[in-house]
Formats: sequence, C-alpha cells, structure tokens
Amino acid sequence: MKLIWSPEMAAKAFMDTVKSCELHQGSSVTELILAMAAGWNAKLIVETWCRGGVITTSIGLAVASTHTCGRHVCIVPDEDSRTEYVAAMGKSGMSPEVVVGEPEMVVKELDFIDFSVVDSRKNDFVRILKAAKFGGRGAVVICKNANSRAADFRLWSLFDDGGSRRIV
Repeated sequence: MKLIWSPEMAAKAFMDTVKSCELHQGSSVTELILAMAAGWNAKLIVETWCRGGVITTSIGLAVASTHTCGRHVCIVPDEDSRTEYVAAMGKSGMSPEVVVGEPEMVVKELDFIDFSVVDSRKNDFVRILKAAKFGGRGAVVICKNANSRAADFRLWSLFDDGGSRRIV
C-alpha cells in the first residue's frame, strides 16, 4: 500500500482551514501543509511545537485529521508549552492529543506516522526524524523554521535504509 493523493480531500480541508485561521489574521503556509496532510489521507499526523510558536499550522493539521478520520498528536517539551498550546487550540475549537516530553522519545512510541511537521528551532529535528517510525505506505516530512545553518546535513541520509521507505 502507498500514499495516494486525493485532491477532493485536500480542497475540502483547505477551505475549512482558511475559515478556521481567520481568527489568527491569516495562515501563511498552513494551507499548503494541511492540504498535503488531508490530500495524502494521513491517519497519524505528528507535530512538534514549543511555547511561542505559530498556532495556525496546528489548526490546519487538526482540520486535516478531522477530514481523514486520523489522529493528530502534538509533542511539546514542557507543561508551560502544553498549557499555551491547549489554550490557543481551544480558542479555535480544536483539541488534538498533546504529549509532553522529549520529541525523539515520544515518536519512538508512535507507530505508522504518515505525516510529520517538525519544528527545527531547537535543532533536534535530525534526532526526531531518525527515531520516527514511518508508515509502510510512505510518509511526508516537513521541517518548519529551518535555516541554512541548521540544515548542514544530507536529509536523504536519514532515510537511507536500502530504499524500503518512501519519504517525501
């Protein structure tokens, strides 16, 4: 089985996210990210988020998980981040699953990740991606807040396992 694109699902989720993000003065790249998650029919969407982060991407992922009947898990580093995240998502009427802990330890407990958005501000995204257990049908991985200094590695080397994993 592999990821199969559904333009209809992507379009529906896109429109719902545009409506949901009006509360937050626009949504930046959120529409693209959520359309990808919904369009690929992601069943397990995992994101990392830390205090002070942009919430619109999380709203979009929550909307996408609703459209795909999937699970949206947000990993936060501490209780302060959890409190801020839950409050911000609550204002938008969303309540994804929130797990407090070190992201690379939490993703080890999650099987068949289809879609992942990793915040690279903490520069631990390489460890997180190495620890993640992606689904057998492929996965989409997005690193947000990446910059050229933090990206001094070969992304493909993270997934070099003889070609058995399909990662976008």
